[in-house]
This record gives sequence, C-alpha cells and structure tokens, in this order.
Amino acid sequence: MGFADVLIVGGGHGGAQSALALRQRGFEGRIAVATREGYLPYERPPLSKDYLAGARPLEKMFIRPESFWSDRNIEFLLHTPVVAIEPQLRSAELGDGSRMDYHSLIWSAGGDPRRLSCQGAGLNGVHSIRTVGDVDRIRAQMDGEVKRVAVIGAGYIGLEAAAAFRTLGLPVTVIERMDRVLSRVAGPALSGFYEAEHLRQGVDLLLGHEVAALLGDDAGQVRAVSLDDGSEIEADLVIVGIGIVPAVGPLLAAGAAGTNGVDVDEFCRTSLDDTYAIGDCAAHANPYADNAVIRLESVQNANDMANTVARHLTGEREPYDTVPWFWSNQYDLRLQTVGFSTENDEAVVRGDPDSRSFSIVYLREGRVAALDCVNMTRDYAQGKRLVEARSEPDRDALADPNVALKSLL
Repeated sequence: MGFADVLIVGGGHGGAQSALALRQRGFEGRIAVATREGYLPYERPPLSKDYLAGARPLEKMFIRPESFWSDRNIEFLLHTPVVAIEPQLRSAELGDGSRMDYHSLIWSAGGDPRRLSCQGAGLNGVHSIRTVGDVDRIRAQMDGEVKRVAVIGAGYIGLEAAAAFRTLGLPVTVIERMDRVLSRVAGPALSGFYEAEHLRQGVDLLLGHEVAALLGDDAGQVRAVSLDDGSEIEADLVIVGIGIVPAVGPLLAAGAAGTNGVDVDEFCRTSLDDTYAIGDCAAHANPYADNAVIRLESVQNANDMANTVARHLTGEREPYDTVPWFWSNQYDLRLQTVGFSTENDEAVVRGDPDSRSFSIVYLREGRVAALDCVNMTRDYAQGKRLVEARSEPDRDALADPNVALKSLL
C-alpha cells in the first residue's frame, strides 16, 4: 500500500485525534489510519450505555462525517490490522500480507477485552463490550428471548451495562470478585452509594465471588454461571467486563520496552525510533499518580496523548501533563471524576448522598488529589482547578456544599 509519512494504528479516539491534530497544526504529509474495524472513528463511551439500550443509533456516534476526513486527506484503511512492524526498515505488515512503509508510527490500538479462562468461556451468549460489533451481537441475541443477564465484573463497563439492561426491564445479576463495586477506581463511600443504587434498581449484586465455570446446554448456549461456592446463577446472556489486554503484541515483538502495555516517555515515544504509543495501551509515569507508571483507559487520555504526539511531530516539545478525568452514566446518575481517587489519606463528603447530588473530595497529605462528583457538575469543573493547583483547603469549608470550591483556591 505504499508509503505514509505518518501511519496511525487504531481508529479509536486516539487515532482520530492524532490525525486531526496533525492537520490542525499544518502537517501536510500523507496520513494513513489502519484499523481492524470496518467503521470510521466513532464514540466508544455510548457502547455500554445508549447504544446498548437502543437509545442512540450508530450514525449519531461517528466522531466526524466521512467528508470531514476526506476533505483533510486523512486516509482510513478499514478492516486492516497491523500484524507486525520492522522499525529498522520503518515498515509495517498488514493483515492481508501487504506492507506499508512510514516515516513515523503512532500506535493507538487500545486493547482487547480480557477473556475468562474458565470452562465454558467460549459458549454462545457470552459477550464483551468493546466495539460496535460486540454490542450488535448482544442486541441480535436480545431480539430473541433473553430471560436473565449475568454481568461479570463491577467496574464502569459492567455497571453501565447492568443499568442499561435494567432500563430495558431485564433481570440482571452482577458478579464481582472483590468485596465492593468500582474497587479499582473509587473509594468505599462511592462504592457503597452505587451498590445501594443498583440494589434499588433491582440488580442482584454478588460481591466477593469468583466465577468457577460457565455452563451450557447441548446446543452450546450458555445457561448458567457457576460460582466458587458451588452455587449457580441462571443466565442466557453473559457480559464479561473484567478489563482489557493491551493490544501491543507487534510492538513488543519488534523490541519495544514494556510489560503492562508499552512504555512511553513524556512525549509518548516508545523505545523504538520514530514510534509513539498513546491511549489505553501506553504505560507512562503520571504526575497525578505520584509519577507511578500506569495505563490510563479514558477518552481524555487518548485525546491528550494524541495532541502531545502531534505537537512533537510538528516541532513542539511539550510533555504530556494533563489532569485525568472520567465519567460514567448509570440510570439518572452522572458521575464525573477528576484525578485519581485511590490510595489517598482522607475523603471529605460534600452534600448528602441520599439527595443523589453530592461530591467526594480525596486528599493526599492534605492536598486535593481527586474528586468524585455525582450530579454535581459545578463541583467537578471547579474541583479540577483544585487538583491542578494541589490545593490544601480548609476541611470544614471543603465539606460545606454551600462554599464554592473555586473560592478555596
């Protein structure tokens, strides 16, 4: 397929933003985006929410219309995975056996859903939620008769899916190996709030349980989830939401440094020449996590890393240094998070959780490290500035919802 000045691997948020930011900065070379999927870039967060529930069609999820990309001479190679790279030759092998040479490579391939390793993991009716194709298969099964849904994993994806299924009136059981929901991303107070909400909405929560096996019928259709205590949960549709495996095999095979994903520096450069990595698969030292090396699975991270690479490729050396933020919609609750809410010293609650509108401010050594804001957009917007400034506010003022957070800067 010839030569690209910049070859972008992956057509998600990071890949799309990389191409767009390059053009916005006046880059005139050939940009090619190779993606395994058959679609132009689309928004991923609605997959486990509105798209799963049938409330938002695919045509309303595209990041930009087709004409936008063609007008900017951004070429998409659909159904085209990159299966190997030769960094010394600056050449990539594509899934059909052809090659694409390049000057610079941006790896934005994200990750693949982590699969269950137990018996029955490959039964019909067992699904992940990562792509439009994943959700289309779920919805196709729902066009038939689904009696009960089991969701394995109580992170954002699992809980959002549970909320969508309950909105559709389906019985749902959520199974989580840890003793609380959202254990990797939230403190105990927020976990308790969401546990109570899902119970109120009719979800069966089974915490502290491992999945021993998935059981199927003679036709290979899942019928139940067997747990570590010997109990069985009836289900003919199972959602597995237990994280992702970074899609970096070709990079590591070519010699890139990395274990959990691929390692990048402050400019998102890998250890391979002229090779960058961004988004879910990029392990980086994050200043808002005390410079711990982490992977950050969020749209914000993918977009901001893409902007960092675009600047670097057009001559501006500005390191990646952005406060992380996330969001999750479940039922009528909008959770907005800024910073990292784990491994903190103190949690201060602003407002009454029973009102379904409150915030939790997390402090580390007296400084504001993160906020979880439920139906409190003002706190989220103003609290972000406290995280950026690493402010040390008065505790009583911080706990008073009538005190604007911006006044505590």
